[in-house]
Amino acid sequence: MDLNTLSLDELKKLKRDVEKAITSFEERRLLEARKKLEDYAKEIGVDLNEVAGMKKTTKSVNPPKYRHPEDSALTWTGRGRKPKWIVEALDAGKDLESFAI
Repeated sequence: MDLNTLSLDELKKLKRDVEKAITSFEERRLLEARKKLEDYAKEIGVDLNEVAGMKKTTKSVNPPKYRHPEDSALTWTGRGRKPKWIVEALDAGKDLESFAI
C-alpha cells in the first residue's frame, strides 16, 4: 500500500482502523493471558481473584495532622474532604492551626 497516494480522509480512516485493530489485539492478548492464568490457578488449587487481590507492598498511611480537642480519637490528615467537626469549628470562627497535633 502506497500511503502517498491516499487522501487525507483515507489516511485518517486508515489510522482509526489501525488503532481499533491494535486495541482489539491487546484485548485479545489480555483475555488469552487471563485464561492461561485462570487455568494454572485452578490446576494448583487457588482462586485467581484472590491472587490478583494480593498486595505487593503496604500502602503508606498519612499520619494525622489535626486532632479534635475533646475527642482524641477524631483525627484528620489534612488531606481530602474536611471532617464535619473541622467544618463546624471553622464556621464557628476557630483557626485550623488550633487543632494541629
